[in-house]
Amino acid sequence: MEFSLLLAGFVAFVLTAIGGVIIIPFLRRLKFGQSIRDCGPEAHLKKAGTPTMGGLVMIPAVLAVSLLFAEKNSALWLAVFLFVGHAAIGFADDYIKIVLKRNLGLTARQKLFLQTLVAAVFILFNKGAATSIWLPLAGAQLDLGHLYYLLVFLLLLGTTNAVNLTDGLDGLAAGATIPVLLAYAVIAGNTSLAVFSLATAGACAGFLLFNRYPAKVFMGDTGSLALGGAVAALALLTGTELLLVVIGGLYVVEALSVIIQVISFKTRGKRIFRMSPLHHHFELGGWREQKVALAFCLASSACSILGLAIYLLGVQK
Repeated sequence: MEFSLLLAGFVAFVLTAIGGVIIIPFLRRLKFGQSIRDCGPEAHLKKAGTPTMGGLVMIPAVLAVSLLFAEKNSALWLAVFLFVGHAAIGFADDYIKIVLKRNLGLTARQKLFLQTLVAAVFILFNKGAATSIWLPLAGAQLDLGHLYYLLVFLLLLGTTNAVNLTDGLDGLAAGATIPVLLAYAVIAGNTSLAVFSLATAGACAGFLLFNRYPAKVFMGDTGSLALGGAVAALALLTGTELLLVVIGGLYVVEALSVIIQVISFKTRGKRIFRMSPLHHHFELGGWREQKVALAFCLASSACSILGLAIYLLGVQK
């Protein structure tokens, strides 16, 4: 990996660290504190009032580094659009929760509409791209035709919401996303997407200075949806849509735990897990929050390494 790419990640880390020192006290003065819902683990109630919307710390760093270090091409602009577009949706959700004091934020219908709008704009400006997907283990391409656009929508919706679900413990979303981004930096090679990926990874690392346990700030939906948009963009623009299921395996498991829990409770009146998403199941089982976050970050690293290995084997076929 070229030195300029590594430098991009380091600069994003530094800018985020500096931004945190400036922005977090400002969020605290504005009383942009997190409201903790009663349906979550009881131990989390003590976190009420911790500043949120910390994603605002990462976004300028990612944008500045991407625009300074990367070649300005359509792939970069599309990645930036998905990153910023989902950050804007997250910001609106956080704003409603914190400023307007409506704890649930955007309604499910409003959020779905906005995410659909972002997906539609992405598809419109990326319409000239191939409609085929890469089959990793086979090393072949499968043309989906117009069904590819449905896949784009589902991937964007699924990834952003899955990353959002993962953001439930101090340091978890940022820590678990770093290996995913590093894997995509390798897949992207010496391109603008690699710069974008490493800039986002560097920003996540810088954010962890303030978000590790005990967190001084939460990223909020502003940050988690932005990260989901970034990961989805990298999968779509590198043509590794199916591989995201492996590289982002932790997100998949977290989302599935919620789906399984809901289906089981509605059909059988019984819960499979103590609480979902899955990280809360381990918390209520007696694991310390730090242990759960570390274990899940290691699991994400393992998924990313496995996905990268599958990619390298696939491209050799």
